[in-house]
Amino acid sequence: MVRSGGGLRARLVRAIYEIGVRCLPVISVVAVFAGLVLGLQGHYVLSRFGASGMLGTLVSLSLCRELAPVLAAIMVAGQAGTALSAELGIQRSSEQIDALELMGISAEGFLVGPRLLVACFAVPVLTALFVLVGISGGWLSGCVLLHQDGHGYWAAVHDAIHGSDVRECLLKALAFGLATVSLCAYQGFHSHHLGEPGARSVSAATVRGVVFSSMLVLAADYLITALLV
Repeated sequence: MVRSGGGLRARLVRAIYEIGVRCLPVISVVAVFAGLVLGLQGHYVLSRFGASGMLGTLVSLSLCRELAPVLAAIMVAGQAGTALSAELGIQRSSEQIDALELMGISAEGFLVGPRLLVACFAVPVLTALFVLVGISGGWLSGCVLLHQDGHGYWAAVHDAIHGSDVRECLLKALAFGLATVSLCAYQGFHSHHLGEPGARSVSAATVRGVVFSSMLVLAADYLITALLV
């Protein structure tokens, strides 16, 4: 039992590193530039209607309700999802998964279970970080570079975001994280059904994992938004 628990802890730590730590840089970079672009475009669009003071509202709600959950999940799929599909595809082609099943061990639970568990809290945390960094990027673009009122920007952000917006953001992040990890794992597990030899099956499974999970995230975003509106 001790050795089994140690193995579980090791797999959880590895999953945290793969899904959480390794995704931090790409999430931060994408969030900064998403905020910068929103601040820039929002400033020029709102200025046409004399509503430039609403820039904080535009940036915060756009990020919190839509962009942060979607872009964070797609970045996780591109970073951690591809690695998961490739790893499982290699383990399938080298018959490691078959060996686990012969020993009576559930390969899905052993290899994918810790990742699903970590995705339940890592992806929402990454999404929350995306929102914070993106809002800061919008402030940098709109207030520092374009000289809008910084105090008014943060006041608009504070007034715009409510509990329902945060709940929707975290709900989407949780759903997208589980969907991304599940779909990428599925593609890796079934890479031998793609009809490609050896390494080609791993490559095909990796591509299918990230493409299909990105499409699923966009479709799920529409469905969840439509249900919550």
